[in-house]
Amino acid sequence: MIKDDAATGGQEGHPSSGIRNALTIDVEDYYMVSAFSDVVRFNDWQRYESRVERNTRTLLHLLSEHGVPATFFVLGWVAERFPALIRDIHAAGHEIACHGYNHRLVYNMTPEEFREDIRRAKGILEDISGSKVIGYRAASYSIVKKSLWALDILAEEGFLYDSSIFPIRHDRYGLPGAGRFAHDISGKKGTIKEFPPATYRLLGQNIPVAGGGYLRLLPLSFTMCAIKRINLKENHGTVIYLHPWEVDTDQPRMSGRLISRFRHYSNLKSTLPKLIEILKGFSFSPLCTFVDETPRG
Repeated sequence: MIKDDAATGGQEGHPSSGIRNALTIDVEDYYMVSAFSDVVRFNDWQRYESRVERNTRTLLHLLSEHGVPATFFVLGWVAERFPALIRDIHAAGHEIACHGYNHRLVYNMTPEEFREDIRRAKGILEDISGSKVIGYRAASYSIVKKSLWALDILAEEGFLYDSSIFPIRHDRYGLPGAGRFAHDISGKKGTIKEFPPATYRLLGQNIPVAGGGYLRLLPLSFTMCAIKRINLKENHGTVIYLHPWEVDTDQPRMSGRLISRFRHYSNLKSTLPKLIEILKGFSFSPLCTFVDETPRG
């Protein structure tokens, strides 16, 4: 359960100021997303115009204005090329966490490849930031039923929490039966805490409400109402997520499948206005501050 008190200091005066939520940002560029992996090869990434630094700094400025600390899940490949950005994120009081090295889906890797990927990315991020990295989020929430083995490797490699298991039905990811709120997962190699992205229970289904395309496509009134209800009625915090490219309405348009282009480009202009209202309406802390809290439900 994600709660606030005087010692942890969420923003006061918000409708649900007794509950803290977590804002998480997956630091990747527009051409790195899994939806375009069939048209953009990793070996060609360096050929594309990079906009990730500018877009991430837009978010940093916004978070500073609202006094909101966040968790930044950063790709190792991005960190290598923009080390000053990573240092500035850390210096601003945000958490640096790991998003893998080059956005490979976990279920497309062998356990050995996965270990090498997270070890490489974690080392890069720790060397640049000078801080210990304890959190991980898989590319496109790709820890699913067939890749749950990854949790043991995360624990072995020194991660204390994961935020990769989305308790919904989706064609690319999701584990519908998973817990909706923060909980511990015990494996052969230890225990890791799981922080699932926010879902709203409606008509017996988990509805994703606070992140990415769901944030852009759903009405703001519904999203705000869902977060508030989760905070006040269910007595839990939410994990909200977005990407720097989602605040970039002028980004280059990629080719790809129709469904991929719809998911990526729909309603980009709404991201910043919606995010601002959410930042004004709720209290936030980085995910690392919740690791030692006792799970409920």
